[in-house]
Amino acid sequence: MSRQVVSSGVRGTIGALLVLAPLALAAPASAHVTVTPSTTEAGASALAVVSIGHGCEGSSTTAVEIRIPASVYSVTPTRNPLWEVTVKKEPVVPPVTDEHGTRITDRVASVTYRTDTPLPDGQRDTFELALRLPAQVGTALVFPTIQTCEKGESAWIEVPATGHDADELVLTAAGTTATAASTEAENVALVAGETDSSSDSSLLALGALGVGVVGVLLGLAALTRLRRQS
Repeated sequence: MSRQVVSSGVRGTIGALLVLAPLALAAPASAHVTVTPSTTEAGASALAVVSIGHGCEGSSTTAVEIRIPASVYSVTPTRNPLWEVTVKKEPVVPPVTDEHGTRITDRVASVTYRTDTPLPDGQRDTFELALRLPAQVGTALVFPTIQTCEKGESAWIEVPATGHDADELVLTAAGTTATAASTEAENVALVAGETDSSSDSSLLALGALGVGVVGVLLGLAALTRLRRQS
């Protein structure tokens, strides 16, 4: 009776491990839209690269609207093959004067890329914006983005709460600039939304799968010993 109870327990453990092992392969969702800056120095000219990783739940992308922070007054979009770019402006009230003495009465509020050749869900593309960063060190910038697809859309427009800097860019003093590569590596994004954790998720998934496999092998070994003893 005791042997049967132990054997049932081992079989139950093996069954649970076999069920959990496939779940270890399911990694969290990766980033959808990210923006990587060439510099974080306050007052500097920068290139911001907007990356579109996939479509809307399998649907191809037809438009990408990038909203510009209110404290950014100078933006020049880069042309992109297959995409038509449009710029929407708004008045600056009250007008401001920049560091060169130029009076600014309007600014680019958003830049939208549209295409008649939709970007397939399994492909990615990037859009580059040249802009002048605000001069105040510590200014936080967020670029809300709306991705429109043939079916549906994904709106990454939620602005993070004060103090939550995982989804925003904080401008730094001269000499402390973060490069595009290091900024992305440190998980500093310019647009609200999920950050790219595919690499870490893959490692965690593989580790969990390894633990599951070891558990299954140990369970089988224990079951074999019990059968021999009987």
